[in-house]
Amino acid sequence: MSLRASFTEAMKASMRAGDAPRTSTLRMMMAKLKDIDIAARPSGGDPVPDEAIMSMLRGMVKQRREAAELYVQGHRPELAAKENAEIAVIEGFLPQQMDEEAVAAAVDAAIAQTGASTAKDMGRVMAALKSAHGAALDMSKIGPIVKARLFQ
Repeated sequence: MSLRASFTEAMKASMRAGDAPRTSTLRMMMAKLKDIDIAARPSGGDPVPDEAIMSMLRGMVKQRREAAELYVQGHRPELAAKENAEIAVIEGFLPQQMDEEAVAAAVDAAIAQTGASTAKDMGRVMAALKSAHGAALDMSKIGPIVKARLFQ
């Protein structure tokens, strides 16, 4: 089932259950997806692929984490809790992320596979990681790990 279809099914289920916060978050996700579809129309007409949708979801999670942190700093825990609840709903549609040990092993394997030895090889390592593990890795968090490994 595509992510689009799972959004629709989750929306129907949350509306039937009367879960207003979840329904609100799902509506927000679907609105953002529609915006991305509209922006992609001039270049084709096909709906955006699931990879782009996952990227959109990761961006939404990042925005909410930053907002929650600011709310905590501003002594607004109720708003931070709302942001964290939205994060939980959004992350439910993202694939399970690899733990730290698995990430370290994947980075080491990609470095060995590509024969990387300097920072100039970082792009090849990142490409190998993306092709091998794709959605299970948050590439924004992997970059500093790869860089640290290459500069050892």
